[in-house]
Amino acid sequence: MIRILQQDNRIIKIIFAVIIGLAVITMVITLVPGIFDNTDANASTVFATVRSPGLLGRVSGDSTPIQTTEVNQLAQRQLQQQKLPDFLLPYMANRAGQILVQRAILKHEADRMSLQVSDQDLARELKTGPFAQYLFPNGTYIGDDAYMNFVQAAFQTSRGDFESQVKQDMELNRLQALITGGVTVSDSAVRDAYRIQGTKVKFDYAVISADDLRKTINPTDAELQKFFQQNQTRYASAIPETRKIQYVSFDASSLPGGKPQVTDADIQAYYTQHQAQYQVKEQVKVRHILIAVPQGADAKTDAAAKSKAEDLLKQIKAGGNFADLASKNSDDPGSKTAGGELGFLDRGKTVPEFDKAAFSLNPGQTSDLIKTQFGYHILQVEEKKTEHLRPLSEVKAEIVPVLEQQKSGAVEQTFAQQLAAQSQKEGIDKTAAAHNLKAVTTDYVAKDGVIAGLADGSALLTGAFGASKGAAPASVSTGDGYAIFQVVDVKAAHAPDFNEYKSHIADDYREQQVPQLLNAQLLKLNDRAKVTNDLRKAAAEMNIPLKTSDLVGKDGQVPDLGAMSGPGAVAFTLAKGAISGPINAGRVGIVLSVTDKQEPSAEDITKNFTATREQLLNEQHEEIFRVYIAGLTEKYEKSGSIRYSKKQPAPGASPFGS
Repeated sequence: MIRILQQDNRIIKIIFAVIIGLAVITMVITLVPGIFDNTDANASTVFATVRSPGLLGRVSGDSTPIQTTEVNQLAQRQLQQQKLPDFLLPYMANRAGQILVQRAILKHEADRMSLQVSDQDLARELKTGPFAQYLFPNGTYIGDDAYMNFVQAAFQTSRGDFESQVKQDMELNRLQALITGGVTVSDSAVRDAYRIQGTKVKFDYAVISADDLRKTINPTDAELQKFFQQNQTRYASAIPETRKIQYVSFDASSLPGGKPQVTDADIQAYYTQHQAQYQVKEQVKVRHILIAVPQGADAKTDAAAKSKAEDLLKQIKAGGNFADLASKNSDDPGSKTAGGELGFLDRGKTVPEFDKAAFSLNPGQTSDLIKTQFGYHILQVEEKKTEHLRPLSEVKAEIVPVLEQQKSGAVEQTFAQQLAAQSQKEGIDKTAAAHNLKAVTTDYVAKDGVIAGLADGSALLTGAFGASKGAAPASVSTGDGYAIFQVVDVKAAHAPDFNEYKSHIADDYREQQVPQLLNAQLLKLNDRAKVTNDLRKAAAEMNIPLKTSDLVGKDGQVPDLGAMSGPGAVAFTLAKGAISGPINAGRVGIVLSVTDKQEPSAEDITKNFTATREQLLNEQHEEIFRVYIAGLTEKYEKSGSIRYSKKQPAPGASPFGS
């Protein structure tokens, strides 16, 4: 509930993702091969420029530049929304660029067909569409100032850009409706689709495990020798490169002159420079009870919710336990289990009605009923914090470790540079001895190996495998200090000795044989089951385990077989008692026999008819529009209407800071 109260950001973001910025084409866009092959020497700040093809394939019309910043911003937003790791940013930027290019192409086509959206159309959309509940709650306009604040807070853009984006999205929706408007689905196709979709099956299934088969493969030495010879290229670098490294390491305790000390003057200076960090905002700690009223609810529903809230308020004022009543009655799932507890809230972070009430009450006070867009609330303030600066005496213990780390880090870095320079002149051994440190020489270690004695040897290994044998000593961080290292010797990657590598070769041999053996066993089982018309008997003869599924639909999961929308979907096409063909699911091979089949009744089909038709229509709309976009993109490419910059900044570079 706290996220909803905080200006309803979650819902706004969902609407933004669906309505604004790519709503039309992100559902149907595909990565068209070759779309990024055409380059031109545009400015580095421009990712691409799109124009409309004219007669005889000539380029005509206004151009639409797509800024590199737009591409990077969309890529970053998609990365965050999908919670993907940062290393996928280049891929996401590539995809974002294509989305924006294809969106520009669609805009040109929509303009050519005179599908532009008027100001009147926009006004109607804002008043009746998904944004109406924010801009016209209860049918009343919130006012220009509130409108601009809403757009800035929700989308970090201006009112003009917001309305331009909404208009463009409406125009592209018109284009999609025009292209796909003639699509129909027959009644029989709808019934057939739901008959399959609503069918449930139960089946016996014999499972041949690739892992079990692997254990039965016991090659002779001669077979392994032959396999080793046939795969010489595969094993040419099987033994990775290793390096012998000499290093000397130290931490803060080994610094000349000891660990740097932090003075009171240092603490005062840091505190003065970072006072904003210790500024406490005005906050209030609140419990609440919500009696929800659905959006668009009628007067009767609203009155019932209000009556229930009023009754709870009477109980609280009569001495009832607020937390107990919240746990039993609140419609806020996020706080009811905690007795309505919302924790500390900053001023201005919740919806206005809630915010005003919370900050106007004193600790221990309970509010009257408060009406918001979510329903009726009862608030109880538990604690308040006034805006103030935390005194130095209170934060000193937090500052000292920071300064100690900063001072030690600076001195350690300087000492590491000194040791590296000295090691280049005198060698690591003599340098270590001169400072009462210990020089260490490792055995040959691989790039993904471990350096014993270091808290974190990853930087040392990375540095060592990027340096030449005998190169000048260099320094790297070790997590709790620094190390100065030098590469003593290098063993290049090479082919292994057969006897030393025999177990690995045997594993590789088995892995190569498994698919063939699995397929052979699977075909044998299937043939035997069909001959005997008895899967259970055939599985017993071949000593293959037989399992039985639950009664499952197409959205179900079955152990070993996985999702029933995958290879197991064949079960829905079989009659009761029928035996499937061989199902190769990678690490398992399966043959199944349907033991029960329950198709949806005519009543079920009728009940789900409208939803199924809508689903089929949406699928066909998307497929037709996907084909339309692909063809349109090809047309623009062939006419030279899409031009890409040769000097594109690296994805995620300047627009997002260093």
